[in-house]
Amino acid sequence: MLNVQGTITHITGWLRDYCTTNRQQGFVLGISGGVDSAVVSTLCARTGLPVLCVEMPIHQAPSQVDRAQEHMAWLRAQFPNVEEVRTDLTPVFDAFTQALPPDPDSPVLHLALANSRARLRMTTLYYFAGIRRALVAGTGNKVEDFGVGFFTKYGDGGVDLSPIADLMKSEVFALAKALGIVDSIQQAKPTDGLFGDNRSDEDQLGASYPELEWAMALRDSASEVNEGSLSPRQRKVLAIYDRLHAANAHKWNAIPVCVIPNHLR
Repeated sequence: MLNVQGTITHITGWLRDYCTTNRQQGFVLGISGGVDSAVVSTLCARTGLPVLCVEMPIHQAPSQVDRAQEHMAWLRAQFPNVEEVRTDLTPVFDAFTQALPPDPDSPVLHLALANSRARLRMTTLYYFAGIRRALVAGTGNKVEDFGVGFFTKYGDGGVDLSPIADLMKSEVFALAKALGIVDSIQQAKPTDGLFGDNRSDEDQLGASYPELEWAMALRDSASEVNEGSLSPRQRKVLAIYDRLHAANAHKWNAIPVCVIPNHLR
């Protein structure tokens, strides 16, 4: 069982120590209206260092915008070191898509464009981080970052440090409750918000976070899995996890370098 208050104190101290050791002046992160960014922004704010929360809508669902704004208002009311800025990237995204050659027949066009949204946001965060000498704080949790790879490479995966990447989604929710994150965020279905609608992460992944956490724990355990003892749903979830884990391993593995052999030098 996670020691929630101890974990909050530990991450807060870790964030503060890393920032000051590396002679940076605070944190920058995107606020999506989801629980991960709400928890990370609150933990960053607890360090006492300057925190810039950036809202970056791109054809965003109104419910996501409302939750993001509610959270930022709540955060600023508690922490004087928090600032917020809204950068509407919708015109930038539209101009980007219009500049691309049309490829309406591509079966993954919608996914490529969704990932492009995340990469535009990463670029925006690093602009603000650069002018503030700040660190971009990541908001990925353990099952997303190392289980199923549910993030965009060089998008929301492009960060300077990852304060909650060793926490399961259920543990992030436990921190959210202890931190007093607004109810609308705690009760909302998790979504990456990259498609301009209200589809949830579960809709995209085919399994809920508790199910994926179960599968991840099962695969990480030292014991051999007797799949014959699993229910049909458990076998399906395990297959989903295994497929995504294998397909997205390139996201967390080090970038391969082609080493030139000595006889060619």
